[in-house]
Amino acid sequence: MDTAAFERDGALRMKSRLTVSEVEGLRALADYRIGSRPGARLTDEPRLTALLAPDGPVGEVAAALTSLAARPVRAVMFDKTADANWIVAWHQDRTIAVRERIEVAGFGPWSSKDEILHVAPPFEVLARMLTVRVHLDSVDETNAPLKVALGSHAHGRVSAAEAEAVASAAAQIVCLAAVGDIWAYRTPILHASERALRPRHRRVLQVDYADFDLPGGLVWKGLAVH
Repeated sequence: MDTAAFERDGALRMKSRLTVSEVEGLRALADYRIGSRPGARLTDEPRLTALLAPDGPVGEVAAALTSLAARPVRAVMFDKTADANWIVAWHQDRTIAVRERIEVAGFGPWSSKDEILHVAPPFEVLARMLTVRVHLDSVDETNAPLKVALGSHAHGRVSAAEAEAVASAAAQIVCLAAVGDIWAYRTPILHASERALRPRHRRVLQVDYADFDLPGGLVWKGLAVH
């Protein structure tokens, strides 16, 4: 695993570490949890325990790129299909999920997504986090691959108005994937995606990891993986 390239670029692709049965299980979970929606946030999913643990095929990626203390602090499943074929403009992920609202300097504004409390933390929190995307379907140029702007995680907080210009000034890559492949990103990296030219399943399990606690009594919402 090229950790030096990851720290420089903010993105790294790894070939599949999952078995066929693990992929099929995640596909079934995605179909059940997402339904006809574009995506679903997961908060209690024991079927992910072995996969996301530090010695599991997903968790070991997070542990290698951060530390053995890395734990899943948010998980989402997406599926881009003909009925849910949206555009995502260049942006940074800006919020984290927490258990309860506690006013701490630098944290805000607050919001609720699927009845899960979210807050925008100081950039330094996002900069220490890791996002891992597990591809449950192959992704080629026609199936709305994620685009990332290499090195943009090191620019600090980038406003929505400046995001496209900053991304355009960076080297960009298209994140193609085979079934089971894993892409790891520094959480604040600038990313975007177009509508699929040939829509079909593009199921993804996306997990944010952190290996540190939050300040001021704030607690990660986390993912109960029993």
